[in-house]
Amino acid sequence: MLRITELKLPLDHADDELRAALLQRLAIGSDELLDFTLFKRSYDARKKSTELQFIYTIDFQVRDEAALLKRLSHDKHIGPAPDVSYKVVGHAPAGLTERPLVVGFGPCGIFAGLLLAQMGFKPIILERGKEVRQRTKDTWGLWRKNVLNPESNVQFGEGGAGTFSDGKLYSQIKDPKFHGRKVLHEFVKAGAPEEILYVSKPHIGTFRLTGVVENMRQQIEALGGEVRFQQRVTDVLIEDGQMLGVQLDSGERIASRHVILALGHSARDTFRMLHGRGVYMEAKPFSVGFRIEHPQGLIDRARLGKYAGHPKLGAADYKLVHHARNGRSVYSFCMCPGGTVVAATSEPNRVVTNGMSQYSRNERNANSGIVVGITPEEDYPGSPLAGIELQERLESHAYIMGGENYEAPAQLVGDFIAGKASTSLGEVEPSYKPGVKLTDLADALPAFAIEAIREALPAFDKQIKGFSQPDAVLTGIETRTSSPLRITRGADMQSLNVKGLYPAGEGAGYAGGIMSAGVDGIRIAEALAKGMLGIVA
Repeated sequence: MLRITELKLPLDHADDELRAALLQRLAIGSDELLDFTLFKRSYDARKKSTELQFIYTIDFQVRDEAALLKRLSHDKHIGPAPDVSYKVVGHAPAGLTERPLVVGFGPCGIFAGLLLAQMGFKPIILERGKEVRQRTKDTWGLWRKNVLNPESNVQFGEGGAGTFSDGKLYSQIKDPKFHGRKVLHEFVKAGAPEEILYVSKPHIGTFRLTGVVENMRQQIEALGGEVRFQQRVTDVLIEDGQMLGVQLDSGERIASRHVILALGHSARDTFRMLHGRGVYMEAKPFSVGFRIEHPQGLIDRARLGKYAGHPKLGAADYKLVHHARNGRSVYSFCMCPGGTVVAATSEPNRVVTNGMSQYSRNERNANSGIVVGITPEEDYPGSPLAGIELQERLESHAYIMGGENYEAPAQLVGDFIAGKASTSLGEVEPSYKPGVKLTDLADALPAFAIEAIREALPAFDKQIKGFSQPDAVLTGIETRTSSPLRITRGADMQSLNVKGLYPAGEGAGYAGGIMSAGVDGIRIAEALAKGMLGIVA
């Protein structure tokens, strides 16, 4: 198999033109090309003066690969294709009686459980929330009726926090073993659109993710795995530094010497329990800020110019960073084209925002987090749980600012920059449900964060004209950008001081988003399998 990169075609090219362009670039006849597969399609919209084109990476087979490589040895864009196929590290022996446990059924737990099931280990997966269909109903209960279920919401339940997001499936993590391809292939196998295998910024969207997650659960169960919902782990059983099992809120104890902790970043009660049991953890940086909303058309025009609205491009996104004079970094986070701002709290009397898009990305507004990085050294020294305590204080205050009914405090960008409270909306209608209360966000975050964001918004306007338009809307607050702590693990992927405990995913501080969490789930399942099989890394 060979690979060609940088094969360019106009946006509106016909499907059959791709094969013709490949033949022309390789200078071969049609009968010499045995097969080809689209590996990646992207575009570069940074230069508005040039015609926008699709840029393809294609894997292909020809009759005589050696001859073609020799003839085109001068072409740096043609060469052998890397092997991206997935290879399991081993299989469970017949008669294995011990079953590994996976705590949490978000992206990390799903892929850890799926890999273990595919290797024959028949994992038991414990999820504190409900199955995805019932969870969706409970989540809508908050958005439509201001009623929160603390165990079934945006954060807790089948699919994890990623279910109610943009469903982005790309990441900047290092992935030398191409585990990300395994993640994508499993999603397609479970019903995701095939285009996620080749578009440069793949996404699925919330409504499609629910069906995909259900199908993956069914695969795990068909392979002998077990998924138990509404099973909250309240204690870990540790003896002489060895993991022996877990205890559930029902009082039931499940024995296992191999336990994956695939907690989400909002499992605060579980973090506190683990800390109390002496499991090693440390505080880590995270970010706080607001959600900002603009008309999606404004973003499309700024990013795509004359190609705004082109059906093959869809809604445009952005990624922005500003280094403020006070030493803080402000950046856009979890940008959701054509999406909505959602209520993402999992705890009573607190307000948290996040962003979500459907697969179509056709809602009227674009939104993203505009957040400021904070560190334990500067902003929350002391206990590894200090970051959680800071999040809780901010979220409780946001609840009060919003009127103590789960509405969120909001402010127009122009008023925020000017330092005055907002009293009425402009043309941008906020999408957050249950609703917003216009106010002054100046005391919603630490003063240094407010100062940095006020400086960043006009700076961002220089990159995206209209970004600081006066009637764009800021909605508070965004606090759960990532886990505020890390349950530190060693080279063997186990806890530093509890053998058989495998911290993984976003909650443990080793992922951020669906793709990286899925990849970490694969890696942790491999490590656990090696441990159970006695394979030395």
